[in-house]
Amino acid sequence: MVNALDRARALRLDCVQVFTRNQRQWRAPPLRAEDLEAWWSRLSQMGWDDAEDGDRVISHNSYLVNLASPDRAARGRSITLQRDEMERCEALGIPLLVAHPGARLGKPRLRGQANDLSGPISRAERAGLRRIGASLDRLHRDLPGYRVVTCLETTVGSGTNLGYDFRHLAAVREQVREPHRVGFCFDTCHVTAAGYDMSTPGAAREVLESFDASCGLEHLRAVHLNDSIGALGSRLDRHAHIGEGTCGRSCFAALLGNRALARVPMVLETAKEDDVSGRPMDRVNITRLRRMARARLPSR
Repeated sequence: MVNALDRARALRLDCVQVFTRNQRQWRAPPLRAEDLEAWWSRLSQMGWDDAEDGDRVISHNSYLVNLASPDRAARGRSITLQRDEMERCEALGIPLLVAHPGARLGKPRLRGQANDLSGPISRAERAGLRRIGASLDRLHRDLPGYRVVTCLETTVGSGTNLGYDFRHLAAVREQVREPHRVGFCFDTCHVTAAGYDMSTPGAAREVLESFDASCGLEHLRAVHLNDSIGALGSRLDRHAHIGEGTCGRSCFAALLGNRALARVPMVLETAKEDDVSGRPMDRVNITRLRRMARARLPSR
C-alpha cells in the first residue's frame, strides 16, 4: 500500500484515494505488521500523519458491499466486509471511507427512464435506505470509538442503486444513531449523470445549494473530480478526463472555488494512462483543475 503514497508524492499531489484490499473479492489476507510499519513511516516522512493538517488519505470500500440488500444473508456478508474495511482504515489511520450507498434490488426502473429528483421517494427506495441505516448502526455498535467516517457517495442511479438523489444520502444520516460517523462524497460525474445540471456557474451554485439544503456542506468530507462521458441525466457511470466530458468547467470551478470546501480532499478517478506526449494523465488533469480554480468565470 505504501506504493500509493509514493505515487502521490511523485505526481506532487496533496491527497490520495486508496483501496486497502482487493475491491472485487470477498476475502483478503490481513494487513501485515511490516506493511503497517512502512505505511506509517511514509506518512510521517511526507508530513501526512498530522491530523490538524487536514485529511490527506481516503479509502474506497469494496464494490461488493451492498448494505441496502433485502436478502438478510447477503446483507450480513456485506456488513462483515464493510467491518473489515473499517478495521483496516482504523489500523492505517485513514479517516475517510467512501462507500456506495447500495442497491435496493427488486424491480428496476425502465431503461432510459430519467431520475425524478423532485418527486416523492418511492416506498421501495425508503425501505432500502432504512436497511442502510440499520446496517451502519450495527457496524457502529460493533466498532465503538472508531474514528473512521463512512462517506456515502452520490451515484448515477443505474439499476436499483440508491444515492442518486441528495435526499437519499440525507435520509440515511438522519436515521443513524451516531450521525457524526457518517459523511458524504460528491462525485461530479455521478451527479451530472444523475441529472443535476452544473454546466453554468448559476446552475452549479444552485446544485451546491440544493446539496447544502438536503445534506449540509459541512458534512461533505470528500469529492471525486471526474468528468462524465454520459450526458446530463443519462444514468451512465462512465468517467472522462477533466474537460473532456459533459460536466462543464463551472462544475469543477464551483467546487474548487468554494471556501467551505477548501480543506476537503478532492481526488481523481480517471483512467491511469499517459497522454500523447507521455505525461501521466493524473498530472494533466490536476493541471487543468488548477487552471480552472484560478480562472474567473462569468456569474451566469
